[in-house]
Amino acid sequence: MAFDLNEHLKKKQQNGQGDRPNPQTPKRDSVGGSKIPQDFGGKKFLLMIGVVVMIAIVILARPFVVIQSGEVGIKVTAGKYDPNPLRPGIHFFVPILQNVIVVDTRVRIINFSRTEDMGVAGKNQGIFRNDAISVMDSRGLSVSIELTVQYQLNANATPKTIETYGLSWEQKIINPVVRDVVRSVVGRYPAEELPIKRNEIAQMISANIQEEISKLPDSPVTLKSVQLREIVLPTNIREQIEKVQIARQESERVRYEVLRAKQEAEKVAALAKGEADANRVKAQGIADAILIEANAQSKANKAIADSLTRPLLELRQIETQNKFNEALKVNKDAQIFLTPGGAVPNIWVDSKSRKQSTSVGK
Repeated sequence: MAFDLNEHLKKKQQNGQGDRPNPQTPKRDSVGGSKIPQDFGGKKFLLMIGVVVMIAIVILARPFVVIQSGEVGIKVTAGKYDPNPLRPGIHFFVPILQNVIVVDTRVRIINFSRTEDMGVAGKNQGIFRNDAISVMDSRGLSVSIELTVQYQLNANATPKTIETYGLSWEQKIINPVVRDVVRSVVGRYPAEELPIKRNEIAQMISANIQEEISKLPDSPVTLKSVQLREIVLPTNIREQIEKVQIARQESERVRYEVLRAKQEAEKVAALAKGEADANRVKAQGIADAILIEANAQSKANKAIADSLTRPLLELRQIETQNKFNEALKVNKDAQIFLTPGGAVPNIWVDSKSRKQSTSVGK
């Protein structure tokens, strides 16, 4: 079957025209069958574009700010600072005409140190590092002081503080005050006395910084603490102090040894004295016992002597003589010696055994 190209194109053209809507023919609503003007869809489309553009402008312009806890906001209108700080929460402003500066009011730290290891957290953490404070002592020797200062911005006075000192307010308030006070205090002492009077110097620095901060108008800052970390002395002064410390330690050691020896001597002396006292008490006790015994014996002898009357002695002599007489009956060779005056006892001796003698009496 032959294909007629011209006929095919003609039919296709007719079909395309039949599918096109007539711009003069109004459409009917699918619900109510009412007619809707053809240009309504274009207006709706433009409206949607306008809404999207406005949303984009709002997102890009951000006419609001969220203040976090520990922060305050300062509203700036055409370059003028609002004296009332914005508290934590959401706050709106007019873009281009107004702006809000967010300031951290939490406790901040400045480390005055010789190395970079202090304050590595950075400004976003409220930690700053400044160079150690170089000071001249009372004799003109150079001394380096390292300390840490903790402070806090006064939230109520923040707009005035930022307006007066700018966002680098701490370098204009804290830094100069601290350096002036440290130089004034440390400059009163010679270098070798600084380690000895460290606590006194630290208290004086803290009190003087507090006093100077309180003199600032509108009370922009509250001082929390000042900590003296290190006093770096010149090398020759450091060596001199070390020698003095060594000599002092040696002196303390010798004094301790002397004191210990003295205590040992006192201990030995105390023991000896105690032993001597004990012996003296013991001897006194023995002497007292002997004396008591002698007194008792003396009293006994006196009692016996008082009891020996002459008739009693004569009686004892007669009794003794009877004993001798009885002895002579057994040994007739015995020799009897009478004591002068006839006192008893008498003595008799056996003549058969001159080596044996007997004393009889009572």
